[in-house]
Amino acid sequence: MIQFFHDIPDNPFLLTGLLAGVLASLACGVIGPYVIARRIVFLSGAIAHMAVGGLGAAIFIATVSPVALGWVKPMHGAIAAALLGAIIIAFVYERAAERMDTLIGAMWAVGMSLGILLIKFTPGYHTELMSYLFGNIVYVPWGQVYLMLTLDAGIILIVLVFHKRILAICLDEEQARLQGVNVTATNIVLLSLVALTVICLIQVVGLILVLALLTLPAATAGHHVRRIGPMQWVSVGLCIALTTLPRIAVYGTRISPESAIVLAAAGVYLLSVAMMRLRSGRR
Repeated sequence: MIQFFHDIPDNPFLLTGLLAGVLASLACGVIGPYVIARRIVFLSGAIAHMAVGGLGAAIFIATVSPVALGWVKPMHGAIAAALLGAIIIAFVYERAAERMDTLIGAMWAVGMSLGILLIKFTPGYHTELMSYLFGNIVYVPWGQVYLMLTLDAGIILIVLVFHKRILAICLDEEQARLQGVNVTATNIVLLSLVALTVICLIQVVGLILVLALLTLPAATAGHHVRRIGPMQWVSVGLCIALTTLPRIAVYGTRISPESAIVLAAAGVYLLSVAMMRLRSGRR
């Protein structure tokens, strides 16, 4: 652990990795409680897998048409695909909620398959898709940090504007509708926030493991606090600890920091469950 801080002056990516973890934690800690309260964990997974299709599409068109579309970056495709997936899910959820499991399964499979297929047809040898799938917190360029900072600012601003409406549909959708809340538009806003949070988490744990960091800290916080506001603060703190301490602890070992982060999140959640059971038994 001491070696990690000793090597920061010689390896700037150690610092950018820590910053990326903190920035991802802000988005994840703020949006995670909404995901838990709204019970849309698997919808979030579908959005994450749609982003894989966007990554593959962006890499494909930038390689095939470098003159006209060479400026397209994989993250551009991921953001566009994730937001598109969020809008599609929101509309289908409003009009055919009983078929959501079919839509989730289809988007989950199609998004991943499309991304991998386009990479196969992309000329040359491309390895960046794997880093987006499984994360690469060891190598985070400053450009990625600035993008995450921008996404965080957008997420927090939208939450400040729409918090009451999002909270209303999380607690009681029918009551919110009777009170005049536009449920469809609010669902689109919430799922779009989830999409942007997924993009923030790409560099930290990757799209495959994104659900763990998006939900486990929030679920852990939910064991001890009931209101969404305090739950968000606790969740942010947990996320920062989980993206920082395991990363430092496994430095210099053969353990992947992305896996260590997810396993630590699962361990903290299980410990919290055990504490809740023990407390209930004493009562």
